[in-house]
Amino acid sequence: MAGKRKTNEAGSSTGLRADVLRVLGVLKAATADQIQRLSSPHLTYRHTLKETAAERKEARTASHRGALNDLRRHGLSVDGGRTRGGEEVRLLTKDGLAAAGLQLDRGPEEMGGLPKSAARSGASHAMTVNETVIAMIRPKPDLDLVAGEPAEAVAAAQAWVDAPDGIGSITSYATEVALPTTGTWRNPGIGCAWADIVLTAPEMGLPLLFIEADNCTEEAPIIAAKFDKYMRHFHRKVKDTDGKDKPMWRTRWSAPDPQWGDATHPPVLLVFHQVGKRTARTQMERVAELTREHWQGQWAEGGFRIYNGKMPIVATTLELLREHGPAGRAFRRFGRDGYQNLWDAIGNPRRDAALARQAEEGRRRLAQEAAEREAQRPVCGDCGQKFTDTRWKDSTAVDWGRRDSHPHLCDDCKARVLEAERQAEQAEHERQEQERQEQEAAQDSKAGGWLGRWRS
Repeated sequence: MAGKRKTNEAGSSTGLRADVLRVLGVLKAATADQIQRLSSPHLTYRHTLKETAAERKEARTASHRGALNDLRRHGLSVDGGRTRGGEEVRLLTKDGLAAAGLQLDRGPEEMGGLPKSAARSGASHAMTVNETVIAMIRPKPDLDLVAGEPAEAVAAAQAWVDAPDGIGSITSYATEVALPTTGTWRNPGIGCAWADIVLTAPEMGLPLLFIEADNCTEEAPIIAAKFDKYMRHFHRKVKDTDGKDKPMWRTRWSAPDPQWGDATHPPVLLVFHQVGKRTARTQMERVAELTREHWQGQWAEGGFRIYNGKMPIVATTLELLREHGPAGRAFRRFGRDGYQNLWDAIGNPRRDAALARQAEEGRRRLAQEAAEREAQRPVCGDCGQKFTDTRWKDSTAVDWGRRDSHPHLCDDCKARVLEAERQAEQAEHERQEQERQEQEAAQDSKAGGWLGRWRS
């Protein structure tokens, strides 16, 4: 025990340190509060009897701060300064990033880059990225771990469990991901885009989603320029393992094949956090206008747009995302009016509805044609059974000018009649043969009598 305490003086468990590594491996820079909310959300509902919010926060993050201190002693994490609110930020070292990769089962090229100068800027952007991930996941507490807490805390935990779900877990996300326009995944060229967040959750109907976070501090043209880099990456093709050219992004991520000629590039979600002086609404409108060439679709027959070769760009605010979650009407697709849930916003529900209507109309038309054809189907003139398709076809077929011998009969009745006709024909043939033989016998008898008289 003493040896373990000396190695991990803060007394953190192996499992807790692994949780912290996984979160930091994804977020790159985070506070103990953010790590706790992601990895142990049940702690948010404990220590409610503490008098102040600061005391409650101190208590619920104590174990994670201890784990971070132990990771720092192992050379896996470092202090990254403080946020503007005074919270300590922790970063991974190079060795820490490698250790996190083992916990996440990700290779070095999948881990993304390390944050640069987080402390100098108060980690404002990094904190917004983290809060966006938390708002997307909406971590649910384990109610069994809240049992015994005050009724108000249990009720609050239950309410959050009953609230709409988020998307995925921390392992569904990656940050600081390079999108090379030159170079490779491991060594991207200068000037490539770096995605703030990449979400892969095919089990939730989101095989690939890029997310950009903005604190309303950047000018709109700077934000719009990043989408130019996105598009250049989406257009880049490389040879895949089968030797065929393929969009570079498809060599790393999977996505469904295009439907109905509507081959869009992967969608991008833009999350604005009202920190800077620019309003989120104004930023959305300006960026939408400056990126129109990348997202604007064309009208198609059926009352919907197709976005072939375009990039779906969707915007929201961190406040709306926190309040409604991905399933809520918190997302506005550039080029559309009103808010939708995330799936409808990045998708094409009008197209889907139009294609569903066309398919239904096609089914109805086929059903009507089948009913009309069925009404015309012949019935057997003997037994009254309907003709099969094959019998119907055969009954109307003409082969070298010859028609069906019994077009009014089904197969069974025709076979029975043909057999009866065959037997009658055979009986007639036998009767005729018998008559012939009798005639021949009579003639022979007559001839014999004449010959006898002639001899006598």
